[in-house]
Amino acid sequence: MNWNPPKRNGETKPMIAIIDYDAGNIKSVENALLALGIDNTVTSDPEVIRAADRVILPGVGAFGDAMGKLAERNLIGVIREVSQTKPFLGICLGLQLLFESSEEAPGVSGLSLLPGKIVRIPEGGGRKIPHIGWNDLHFPKESKLFRDVPGESYVYFVHSYYLQAGDPADVAATTEYGATIHAAVEHGNLCACQFHPEKSGDVGMQILKNFAAF
Repeated sequence: MNWNPPKRNGETKPMIAIIDYDAGNIKSVENALLALGIDNTVTSDPEVIRAADRVILPGVGAFGDAMGKLAERNLIGVIREVSQTKPFLGICLGLQLLFESSEEAPGVSGLSLLPGKIVRIPEGGGRKIPHIGWNDLHFPKESKLFRDVPGESYVYFVHSYYLQAGDPADVAATTEYGATIHAAVEHGNLCACQFHPEKSGDVGMQILKNFAAF
């Protein structure tokens, strides 16, 4: 899939802004998009984020630390703004931050863009935490994000906490790991994955293509 970015004021501008807030995992997202021929820029500049046509919020690490870094870089307001008007994709920790709260950081508010909470994967049953590895997806509804992705496709997870969405209608994919994990959401132009599409082979590449076509 090749991408011809639009020209504004005679200059070519990237289509997708990847938000940089010092939470890791950015290079792999950037490289996956470039492999698909999709222009992008890594930025923490609110004006660049506003000018982009699509936005990705990646991330690995701790919920509380990440919210602190977003605040330090004055990114909370612009994320809330663009998530209402542009195609927006959260990845891994970037999914968790879109919700109201996390057991990982009691008392720290998330972005609250969608109703729901982040809870710890339950112990027991021989499960290893963090959950690291490949799990299959199940799709409770049709969604743009998973167009042309077969049911029970495998994707790559790295996480100790997972989403319990407040509205079942937002859930676009689930997986099982000691609980029914809401592995992806889609609500209008806003979508997110707990897993890493950029590390999930051809399936993940198809998901990123789908997002680029929103």
